[in-house]
Amino acid sequence: MKLYYSPGTCSLSPHIVAREAGIDLTLDKVDLATKKTSGGRDYLAINPKGYVPTLELDDKRTITEGPAIVQYLADQKPESGLAPANGTFERYKLQEMLSYITSELHKSYSPLFRKETPAETRDERLAYLRKRYQLIDHLLEGRSLLFGDRFSVADAYLFAVTRWAAGVKLDLSEFKHLQAWQQRVAERPAVQDAMKAEGLIK
Repeated sequence: MKLYYSPGTCSLSPHIVAREAGIDLTLDKVDLATKKTSGGRDYLAINPKGYVPTLELDDKRTITEGPAIVQYLADQKPESGLAPANGTFERYKLQEMLSYITSELHKSYSPLFRKETPAETRDERLAYLRKRYQLIDHLLEGRSLLFGDRFSVADAYLFAVTRWAAGVKLDLSEFKHLQAWQQRVAERPAVQDAMKAEGLIK
């Protein structure tokens, strides 16, 4: 399988999941400005949406959208415990969390990455994100991970997204449980390996 990624974007999430599951992936870096892969291919021919991640299977079929990709990867190695079994209540709770991260956190960061975003919009988005992180912080009280003591694909996704806070000057220091969780996840060997492979840390 091949993962099309761009360093530090949400594609870090499936990259982490694959390493946590022990799945060998070929990495193909995408220049999001030119829409070209590291090998010179037209990325829009691979994923017409134009953004990462894309997972290309060995038979050349593709899956896009991070929450779908991480669940697919987890299901290839159910023994990893990265996602509960399909059809269980626990799986629906996982999907609930993935939906929350993608709609309430991930997309709320988008305007903060654009220089042309007006100051009032920027302030509104920062306030909105702090409100949404408050719920996560409360959830993490007394837990080491989002669903207790077992690392899940939702932890990988939340970690990748929350790394963006510093870059957009979103102060999350008031959320002590979130801060402790982010540090715990950052120290996981698979997470370290993924970030090193993407050049995010040395």
